[in-house]
Amino acid sequence: MTRRLAAGAIVALMTALPGATPATHALPSLIHRPILAVDPNQSSNWSGYNQGSLEQGGKVFNAVSGAWIVPTATPHSPAEAEYSSTWIGIGGGCVDAGCTVTDTTLIQTGTEQDVDESGHATYSAWYELIPAPSLTISSMTIHAGDRMKAIIGEKTPNSNVWTILIKDVTTGQSFTTTLPYSSTHLTAEWITETPVVVDSGGNVTIGPMPNLSLVHMAFAKTNLQNANLQASEAIQLVDPNSAQVIATPSNPGHGGTWFNDCTYATTCPAP
Repeated sequence: MTRRLAAGAIVALMTALPGATPATHALPSLIHRPILAVDPNQSSNWSGYNQGSLEQGGKVFNAVSGAWIVPTATPHSPAEAEYSSTWIGIGGGCVDAGCTVTDTTLIQTGTEQDVDESGHATYSAWYELIPAPSLTISSMTIHAGDRMKAIIGEKTPNSNVWTILIKDVTTGQSFTTTLPYSSTHLTAEWITETPVVVDSGGNVTIGPMPNLSLVHMAFAKTNLQNANLQASEAIQLVDPNSAQVIATPSNPGHGGTWFNDCTYATTCPAP
C-alpha cells in the first residue's frame, strides 16, 4: 500500500545542509518529517509518544533520550519495498494537547528497518536535521535485536548547539557529533515512522510500513529527567485515506518511561 506525494510538496525537505550527503544505505533518499496530525492522537506518519511545550505547561526541551531494541522487519505485502524508522527527537511534534499547533523544526536520530522487493531486510543508524535528508552513520553496523540508546541535547541550554549520541549497546559501536541547529525547543518525541522515500527517478512516496516485531522503547527522558509519559500523549499511525491502523503504541509503563509499539494492530501490550 504505497502512498504517493506530489514531487513539488517535497522540495523544501530536500534542501540539504552544507556538506551533507543523503542516506546511501539504499538507492532511495529517506526523509523523516514533522508530524502529519489526523487528530490529537492520530497521525499519518508517526506512532509513539509526543510531549509538547504548551501541553507540558510551557516546558522548554533542551534534551531528549531513550533506548530501544531494533525490531525485526519482514514484508507486509509481497514484492513491495517497505520502510520504517525508530527514533528520538526534539521538535516536529504537537505543541499543545489538542495538536492544533505543530512545530516545523526537528532534530533526530534513530535506526532504519527496511525490506526490499525480494523481502531482504536491511538495518542502519542515522541522524537528521530537518529540512535535510537523513544521513546514514556508515561507521555503525546495525542488526535486528541490537539494543540501542541515544541522546540529543545542548551542553548549554538554548544555545542551539546540539550533541547527538547514538550507541549500539550490543556491539559497543557508537557515534557522536555536535552541530548547530535552530530549534524551537517546543516538542520531544519517541517514534516509529513511515518515512518519505525519494527514489533514483525522483518519485516521492510515503514508504509502506513492513511488519515489525514488537518495538520496545525504554528509559524515555527529557532534560535528563524521566519523561513521565501519559496515555493521552500517545499517537497512533493510520492511513488517512482508508483509516487502516498501521501502528499502535501501548500505554506507558515503568513510571512513564517505557512503552511498546505494534505494527498493523489496533492494540499493543504494555511493557
